[in-house]
Amino acid sequence: MTIDYGDRARLGLLVPSGNSVAEPEIHAMLPAGVTALVTRLALTGSSVAELEAMLEALEPAARLLADARPGLIGFHCTAVSTFAPERAGSIRARIEAAAGLPACSTADGILAALALLRVRRLVLVTPYIEPVHAREVAWLAAHRIEVAGGSCLGVNTNGEMARIPPEAIATQARDAVRAAPGAEACFVSCTAIRSAGLIAGLEAELGLPVITSNQVMAWHALRQLGIPQAVPGYGWLMAS
Repeated sequence: MTIDYGDRARLGLLVPSGNSVAEPEIHAMLPAGVTALVTRLALTGSSVAELEAMLEALEPAARLLADARPGLIGFHCTAVSTFAPERAGSIRARIEAAAGLPACSTADGILAALALLRVRRLVLVTPYIEPVHAREVAWLAAHRIEVAGGSCLGVNTNGEMARIPPEAIATQARDAVRAAPGAEACFVSCTAIRSAGLIAGLEAELGLPVITSNQVMAWHALRQLGIPQAVPGYGWLMAS
């Protein structure tokens, strides 16, 4: 038996405590020799108070991950890192100051992916309650990304999000793209939904790039770690 200890690179991740999906999806999208080491921050629901509270233990959690000497620490929660235009920069700075290591966030990966794909107009599909979805639309607009259409499912907790059938997510994405001609990409947002396995099929069907929160974190982290390796099976972004 061969055990992958991450001898090429180790990625530290800070994920919501209620998230059971991000780890298996990201592990699946990392090439051999790269591993993810994970610490949790308290978050199970989607209220403003809960989203803000996730950052209260940011520094202690970052220091715990730093003990394992990853090459990068990624704060991996879409709703928190896109809460406001300046939020991702603040999170990154706090982690780097506490851990003494480079950091990134889901929001950083989203913007980097959209820049690479040259996307300025997209559809946004999320499982979120409406206020969270609306904040993400506003965050994208602040970065000059137009949301041409999309929808949210009104789901509040990480546990409920993980139970959404992947085919329901695929249908949501198809409907959004068909209702927004001229969209340049489809963003299936949220780290807690089972979306990685849908990417390649949706791209082939819809004829445009599909990005997801877990995919952009894996892709962006690999490039930050100096491993720009294509990982087939997870869409155009991961194959680039």
